[in-house]
Amino acid sequence: MSVQAEGTFCVQGIGSRPRLHVSADGSGVVGHAGARLLADLADATGLTSAYSTALRPLRPRGTGHDPGRIATDLAVMLADGGEAITDLAVLRDQGEVFGPIASTPTAWRLLAAVDEHVLDRLRSARAHAREVAWLQASETRCGIPAVKAGGREVPGLVLDIDATLVTCHSEKEAAAPTYKGGFGFHPLVCFLANTGEGMSGRLRPGNAGANTAADHITVLDDALAQIPDAHRHGTDILVRTDSAGSAKSFLTHVRDLRTRGIRTFFSVGYAVTESVRRAIRALPEQVWHPALNQDGTLRESAEVAELTGMTDLAGYPAGTRIIVRRERPHPGAQLSLFDQDEGLRHQVFLTDTPYSGEGSAQFLEVRHRRHATVEDHIRCGKTTGFGRFPSRHFAINAAWLELSLVAIDLLTWTRVLLLDGELADAEPKRLRHRLLHVAARLTHGGRRLHLRISATWPWRHELAAAFHRLAALPRPAS
Repeated sequence: MSVQAEGTFCVQGIGSRPRLHVSADGSGVVGHAGARLLADLADATGLTSAYSTALRPLRPRGTGHDPGRIATDLAVMLADGGEAITDLAVLRDQGEVFGPIASTPTAWRLLAAVDEHVLDRLRSARAHAREVAWLQASETRCGIPAVKAGGREVPGLVLDIDATLVTCHSEKEAAAPTYKGGFGFHPLVCFLANTGEGMSGRLRPGNAGANTAADHITVLDDALAQIPDAHRHGTDILVRTDSAGSAKSFLTHVRDLRTRGIRTFFSVGYAVTESVRRAIRALPEQVWHPALNQDGTLRESAEVAELTGMTDLAGYPAGTRIIVRRERPHPGAQLSLFDQDEGLRHQVFLTDTPYSGEGSAQFLEVRHRRHATVEDHIRCGKTTGFGRFPSRHFAINAAWLELSLVAIDLLTWTRVLLLDGELADAEPKRLRHRLLHVAARLTHGGRRLHLRISATWPWRHELAAAFHRLAALPRPAS
């Protein structure tokens, strides 16, 4: 903008948008067309049929909407970015694409009928679908990918457990004040680091302890039950948590699982106690080794050392090791008085990975630091259902959390089974904007219903290819 004379201005041309004439008389056009991919994937993995079997007792006269289909539609809605049961209208109003969708009151009645016994059946149904999805990944792709740390692959599977706070803005059953001064719930969740699948979760009151061993044991056992038998037995399974998972009873449970043929190991954060501080001060400089970045290069201003044998670990499983990392703190880092005195930030963890093989302190430290990716999974999970709970009743919200985990699984299986390139690593927000929320046109021809994606949409080929791969997936036997 330039001044021509006092009180007058000349506005520079900035380009104009084309003029539109808006009307509400379009036909054959649908939105969120890519979400049909999720619904079909639920069918292809056997999730819909398994849900129908699990929820059959809730349909006593065999009339009305199938409860399993309602549960699947709710999961698809959450994966598509819905936040409330009323968001089912997005699918319901496009019946030509998604078929008959239950009304909001019907969906509410289903959730209200889900008690702990029904939840167990839903979890078993999801485990059955996961087994099918993993078999499909083995037959059509390269199977379940390995976790990478320090430039190397971590053998087996990695389970990350963490708690998160969910704020409630109204009175809900079991919502309570949180340790951060808020009010709401404090769910504990477990993700599979290899793929990002939501393996298990338990809804808890806001004042539930972050380090409650019984809750960690329950969530871990639920997660292990989700792993197909072929992988649960004979495969190394690493369990990672922050210091909230360092309770002796929890780590003893992880070790005792080996007696049942489940090869579990742990890598958990540990508090920097006074005995740990004394051990750190007693370490000679020559035992410190450079820490690693995730790509295997040396990490600047960071070092790792073994503290095993220098502090008391009585009561912990035999073979437990304790390792410390020290690093120049980044600006704004929260430091303890000990860290301020030393001028370095110290973080300690416990592991029972033996010295042989992959057991160097440098690799184990960078492997444990990779646990931080669970924060990304939780952040994405909160946009896929469990960032907001819809009901005043705790049981309904517990069912909502389970359906949120299903939605996370559907998005993960879509990436693993149907996508390539950058979309195979995309977070839910990107998948929604590029694939799931795309508009398309419905046409009829040759006794078929055609979904025609815009020829100018940048990701049209990726979405079409995903539908073609979905059609080619091997189906489970009836």
